[in-house]
Amino acid sequence: TFLEESGVEIVEGYCASNIPESADVIVIGNTISRGNEEAEETLNRKLLYQSLPEVLKDRFLRGKRNFVVTGTHGKTTTSAILAWILQSAGCEPGYMIGGIPANLGRGACFSDSKFNVLEGDEYDTAFFDKRSKFLHYLPEFAIINNIEFDHADIYNSLDEIKLTFRRFLGIVPSGGLAVANGDDPNVLEVIEGAPCPVRTLGFGNRCDMKIEKVDYRTDGSSFTIGGEDYTIPMVGEFNVRNAAMAAAGGMFAGLGAAEIRAAFGSFRGIARRQELRGEVRGVRVIDDFAHHPTAIRLAVNALRQRYPEARLWVVFEPRSNTTRRNIFQAELAEALASADRAVVPAIADPQKFEEDERLDPEQLVRDIGLRGGKAVYLATVEEIADHVAAVAEEGDVVAVLSNGGFGGLH
Repeated sequence: TFLEESGVEIVEGYCASNIPESADVIVIGNTISRGNEEAEETLNRKLLYQSLPEVLKDRFLRGKRNFVVTGTHGKTTTSAILAWILQSAGCEPGYMIGGIPANLGRGACFSDSKFNVLEGDEYDTAFFDKRSKFLHYLPEFAIINNIEFDHADIYNSLDEIKLTFRRFLGIVPSGGLAVANGDDPNVLEVIEGAPCPVRTLGFGNRCDMKIEKVDYRTDGSSFTIGGEDYTIPMVGEFNVRNAAMAAAGGMFAGLGAAEIRAAFGSFRGIARRQELRGEVRGVRVIDDFAHHPTAIRLAVNALRQRYPEARLWVVFEPRSNTTRRNIFQAELAEALASADRAVVPAIADPQKFEEDERLDPEQLVRDIGLRGGKAVYLATVEEIADHVAAVAEEGDVVAVLSNGGFGGLH
């Protein structure tokens, strides 16, 4: 919808005739596989084709100061805050962010500025390039928020994910800097022996840049780093860490504490990140992108801080290739049990996974109960909507967690 509103023509369905006679380059996204009619037409006509990361590298990133934000969680929020810090300070950065920041109004923009801020995804690049996308982004400044197992359709193990992050550090220049989560054992393992300058940031005493004097409130959070006090209009420990990482990026760009403080004070969040979608008869509906057990747990903690008196519902859609597998069967139960009420639907396209590899939503509900939580399995969006509407009471908060549209449940 954003593309259509921006005047980009959208063609529904794939057809060889959609490939124009005259085009300089065909950009093939990483959701496209061999057998796709347009991809086959491109190959058969021997046209110049590139992945999106290749196009960015060749046409937008060379010669620029590229600030790349990576990690399993928090990339979008950290990238959005960092881009806003630079924008607020008058740097007019280019940016590519996997969401729509309210302050910027769009997820991507490339300017004549010397700065670019990029959300660096470890997912693969294209069917013809299985390297992580972030390996194309020419980072001068890099953030590693955290490292966990994810993307089970791409990686066989956590070790493979660690390897791609080591390769990423291998392209940060000696005049650049990587700021890494000093509280994450996986990150600490990856940065050991890195060829570029690295500084750790976190809450631990051994971090080079320590987050201190943290104060969590229902309307925001404050903290100190490098002897400077900052306040953000966001809640939760993970948002404090995200903001501190973004502040480190602002410092590397040469900005002062006052400029960073001003940006924090005017930051208005991102669509689908703890976004209040509406309130009806005293029941608030929150949209959140969380789709990993750690992200669910952090989202619940933040919502408890924001709405301390509320009964908290979490309606979770297992939609990613990882959460539709049973890899996180136990971890999801642990995370969802921390809510007052949990609702789990059937998984989409179950036939894509062998039965012994597939998440069992009904077992997940039973496991939540064994951990002291209250949960219900409702197969369809319609059943969920009817149930929540009937049972939710004034003062309840209903958080809908998914990395998709969840059938318009909101």
